[in-house]
Amino acid sequence: MTETPQELATYRAVLDTSAGPIAIELFADKAPNTVRQFMRLAAAGVYNGMAFHRVAPGFVIQTGALSSRAAPLTEKQQKLVHNLPPEFNDTKHVKGIVSMARAEAADSAQTSFFICTAPSTALDGQYTAFGRVVDGMPAVDAIEASPRNGETPITRVDLKTIRIEKK
Repeated sequence: MTETPQELATYRAVLDTSAGPIAIELFADKAPNTVRQFMRLAAAGVYNGMAFHRVAPGFVIQTGALSSRAAPLTEKQQKLVHNLPPEFNDTKHVKGIVSMARAEAADSAQTSFFICTAPSTALDGQYTAFGRVVDGMPAVDAIEASPRNGETPITRVDLKTIRIEKK
């Protein structure tokens, strides 16, 4: 997948979750490498069968952790997973912004991502924002309202698939 940022900008992602669909506009102009990798992983089915493993009300809902996947990755899928260099940008982390999750190291993002459920200025310039929810906020709100133990949903909230489609 070698599309230019202009070509990447013609796509959006649709998350099929157990709470309903969530459509995401992708910020190809601000984070082209992240968008390209996210699209590769989605097209290869890496996100299929994952769970929203973290629900922090008033902050984020998070999915994409390989440990939350219902089935192991295939060898072909495993080869696609790698650390991403950060593409920090001027996007403000407000409700609906989608960013890559990472460990302490700035270049440790791989597959996990989060959707902000409230303004979170502490994340600005620290995490690669690569999209925003354009449809499906009721599903985001439903996931955020899931009963949980700490930040872990008590009942599994599934990310069934991510579909990449033309806008």
